[in-house]
Amino acid sequence: MSQSIEHLIPDQFDEEARQEWIDALRSLAREEGKQQAKLLLDALDDEARVLGINRTTVPFSAYRNTIPLEDQPTFPGDLEIEERLTSIMRWNALAMVIRANRIHGELGGHIASYASCAEIFEVGFNHFFEARTHDFDGDLVYFQPHSAPGVYARAFLEGRLTVEDLKNYRQEVPNRGLSSYPHPWLMQDFWQVPTGSMGLGPISAIYQARFMRYLENRRMVRAQDRYVWGVFGDGEMDEPESLAALALAARENLDNLTFIINCNLQRLDGPVRGNGQIIQELESLFIGAGWSVIKVLWGSEWDTLFALDRDNVLLKRFAETLDGEYQDLGSKDGDYNRQKFFEKDPKTAALVKHMTDSEINALKRGGHDLKKLYAAFSQAKAHRGQPTVILAKTKKGYGMGGAGESKMTAHQAKKLDLDNLLAFRDRFSLPLTDEQVANLEFVEPSPDSEEIRYLQDRRAALGGYLPKRFQQAETQLPERPSCREYAKAALEADGKEMSTTMALVRILGGLLRGRNFGRHLVPIVADEARTFGMQTLFHQIGIYSPHGQNYEPEGAGSIV
Repeated sequence: MSQSIEHLIPDQFDEEARQEWIDALRSLAREEGKQQAKLLLDALDDEARVLGINRTTVPFSAYRNTIPLEDQPTFPGDLEIEERLTSIMRWNALAMVIRANRIHGELGGHIASYASCAEIFEVGFNHFFEARTHDFDGDLVYFQPHSAPGVYARAFLEGRLTVEDLKNYRQEVPNRGLSSYPHPWLMQDFWQVPTGSMGLGPISAIYQARFMRYLENRRMVRAQDRYVWGVFGDGEMDEPESLAALALAARENLDNLTFIINCNLQRLDGPVRGNGQIIQELESLFIGAGWSVIKVLWGSEWDTLFALDRDNVLLKRFAETLDGEYQDLGSKDGDYNRQKFFEKDPKTAALVKHMTDSEINALKRGGHDLKKLYAAFSQAKAHRGQPTVILAKTKKGYGMGGAGESKMTAHQAKKLDLDNLLAFRDRFSLPLTDEQVANLEFVEPSPDSEEIRYLQDRRAALGGYLPKRFQQAETQLPERPSCREYAKAALEADGKEMSTTMALVRILGGLLRGRNFGRHLVPIVADEARTFGMQTLFHQIGIYSPHGQNYEPEGAGSIV
């Protein structure tokens, strides 16, 4: 997708004229607002078509954050505490997997996936994921299956899991162990929805959001503003199920749904799109399907560089850099990034001339920046009329250093040597001695520590803990009518032959007419109702659409 950059950064055909147009646009946006500037650009685009000026536009935006700095809301939490909590959970998740593999080398598990999306999870847990309460049924979160250790690490700090639970990761027989991936059957009081194998989570999240809206539209439940969140991987988007229902979500205006795609650019065996840019590809796919797209690519450390870059030279370098190169850059230090990325163009080299190699090395990707992520989550939750996808750029194995950060082998990493473990501790300022690091001891702050009090307060404000599965429905269905009531037509066939299909349709019709029971019955037919003689149900109960019926059908005067 990077080959189309010329449409994003125009050639300097006439620098003076170009600058006049840009200055005029900036002035309009400043004086009249961004919406007026957008309307003007739309009008110019329409006029260009009238004049026969055919522009080839690209189906994605420039390789930068969707939300500009001036529109970024103030971060409402304690940034320092949340960063400390994220570091603790990152360590505990890592320690859990490595401890298990020291005991049984074949147990497996994943370190690098959660390491890449810990900040994504924490923004959700601290500010957006609402739990079930006495008057609210709660949000549903579909967690990336390979990142399950991070959810266990958080539940441990919340006091819901013990040290023994963590020690039994992936060891479910004979003890109460922690399952490899989210599944309610394996941990019936914990996981709410299954998300593995890959591809199951995205399509399930869409149909769950649709079903929640269906229940509200049919007035089977009261409207509660429940939300469905899904955290998935960029490689997972290649599963056929992942993208299969995108158009349905947009068509039904499911603004109670947000995907957060952890774009660490890697799958098991290598880059997701080594010769391209998966983020740009996903943006075009989601936009084409009718979703709102928010890109979170660069952390706050880049804001100063963007402010200095009046000629968009950074955007040009971003656009011409392939994901295979981004992966390589992510695994190297500041000096290497200066030489291989910035010094490819004298103008980008000049932008970082004042920066040390350490400062260049500290330029984070957006998916590791709590403030940038909070802005994206907030905008997604407020958006109306469309589902939203957040494309968050991260590093696979973030924090693993030479043992796995942005390395091809990151996904298979199950163990780290002592030097890498000590480096991990130092990088995240963890309160562990060398001996505790060697023994892979879990970090467990006291209940009255600043971190745990903050964590508990945030969850209390959002209704309690999540995920947490409730197995008993609070609403009881009305009593089922007797067989004589709903199956009379089928039972009293007067000696006439009757197909099983006809009997089924008559029984179904009788159930649907039941005064109390019928409204709870929803026939789901895969485009075969007429084939099975069920067309009379069209008039009896209708065909559901969230928009109603806005046309007069061809067979309006017919009962079939």
